[in-house]
Amino acid sequence: MNTRNLQYDILQQIVETENKIYFLTGKIQKSVIRNPSSFNTEVFDSISVGVPGQLLVNRPDIMAAEGQLAAAKLDVMAARANFMPNVTLSANLGLQAFNPVALFRPVSILYSVFGDLMAPLINKNAIEAQYRSSGSKQMQAVYNYEQTILKAYLEVMNQLSGIDNYTQSLETKAREVDILIQSVVISGNLFNSARADYMEVLLTQREALESKMELVEVKKKQLSSEINIYKALGGGWN
Repeated sequence: MNTRNLQYDILQQIVETENKIYFLTGKIQKSVIRNPSSFNTEVFDSISVGVPGQLLVNRPDIMAAEGQLAAAKLDVMAARANFMPNVTLSANLGLQAFNPVALFRPVSILYSVFGDLMAPLINKNAIEAQYRSSGSKQMQAVYNYEQTILKAYLEVMNQLSGIDNYTQSLETKAREVDILIQSVVISGNLFNSARADYMEVLLTQREALESKMELVEVKKKQLSSEINIYKALGGGWN
């Protein structure tokens, strides 16, 4: 009975998910076409080689933050050069992708964020004075830009790490499922030869079923991470 209830719960989730797809696509179909047999082997575009950090600029929140910089009459390209991680992103890179001066002492490099990027070095004190008196709006725009980039970067790192970890977990869980399926066959043979009672067969079958369901959950998490990395980069990558 518990298994049957789980089936009804899954059917309800399918209905709700399909309705979300209809809403997003604006199309009404009898059902969403899918191939259940290929679920565990389904793969998306490979991003194992990494994606450039500059792709973060495709995100709507970073675009909005850059719009605030421009509205505050600050140099957007200079801000990108100072704050944006100019690296190939990977799950193990972490915050070392950032210029530590920009990350922990952003005020020390903000002279170049002002429009007069080509000012002679002798005017450094004048530029600093301009920054100090520029008002809270410009300062807030710069710090908001920095925080937006950090948030976006960490979201990408989390999803890259998720893809890596869930892929490895999927391989381990798949091996476990194979072993338990073999155990079901063995326990059945032992029962048929009167060397095991039926309770052992049922327990083995339940363990195999639970392991299969866990495998599906791990695969869902892996696919979700691959979808979320697309979203975290503001619409994918080239």
